Amino acid sequence: MSNNRSLKEFYELTDAEEYFEFFDMEYDARLVNVKRFHILKEYGTLIKKGFENFNSDENRLLDFLKFSLLRVYGEFKNGYAPSASDIWGMFKDGKMSGCASCTPTQGNSCGC
Repeated sequence: MSNNRSLKEFYELTDAEEYFEFFDMEYDARLVNVKRFHILKEYGTLIKKGFENFNSDENRLLDFLKFSLLRVYGEFKNGYAPSASDIWGMFKDGKMSGCASCTPTQGNSCGC
């Protein structure tokens, strides 16, 4: 990658804005502020595949992670809105499930 970022640095990111800054991407701060939960949820789902397929090549994985963020952000920028069932489906027996409920095993990537 041209900005010489590392996967180790990626694992240290915590806020939605940090992901955009890490990849040196422009973004609408207002949109990210309003949709951060949904953007990060979709991003987490998408990048799980990258960790499974590109884990032996850090540069390819970082490229995939950036492309994935561009894709997810683009969907929300173009008006994507998750349905109520998508959001409430994350709750099971009155408790959060998935990434929002687990303890990360490596940085902020829990592998959910």
